[in-house]
Amino acid sequence: MEVLWAPWRLEYILGPKPDECVFCLPQTRDEDRERLVLLRARHNFVIMNKFPYNNGHLMVTPYRHVMNLADLTSEESHEMMDLLQDCVRLLKELFTPEGVNVGLNIGEAAGAGIREHLHFHLVPRWNGDSSFMAVFSETRIIPEHLLASYDRMLPHFASIEDNRYRRKPCDSSKS
Repeated sequence: MEVLWAPWRLEYILGPKPDECVFCLPQTRDEDRERLVLLRARHNFVIMNKFPYNNGHLMVTPYRHVMNLADLTSEESHEMMDLLQDCVRLLKELFTPEGVNVGLNIGEAAGAGIREHLHFHLVPRWNGDSSFMAVFSETRIIPEHLLASYDRMLPHFASIEDNRYRRKPCDSSKS
């Protein structure tokens, strides 16, 4: 029998499930590393998926608690697209995938795990990454620890945030 090391899963399995939305961020950045927040823009933010499909699995979501794409403001949706482009560029630079899946699930029937707060997924993909483990035993192998990936990506996102998405420290994270 082969043993897979995924230490971040135990926290989810045994830990208490939050009553509040995991995408509703506090105004301070004190919990950003713990929450895996990589970038805070004016209307949206970039966060790593705590239970990824592949290394570098990111999500882009608005601060505002909204569940329908059509309910985004023009500013929110335009900035979201800019962030998606930035994320794809950074993923290609840092993880060198052959492709990137970008997806949005609207509603539970569409597969939204957290349907109450809209979020795009970005999943780097490599040719052959659906190995025998995924095909035969429905298991994925994530070779790099989440915080190692976070620490590797954070300086690059900080540079983008500083140069492109300057926010005032007192900006509200929710509306």
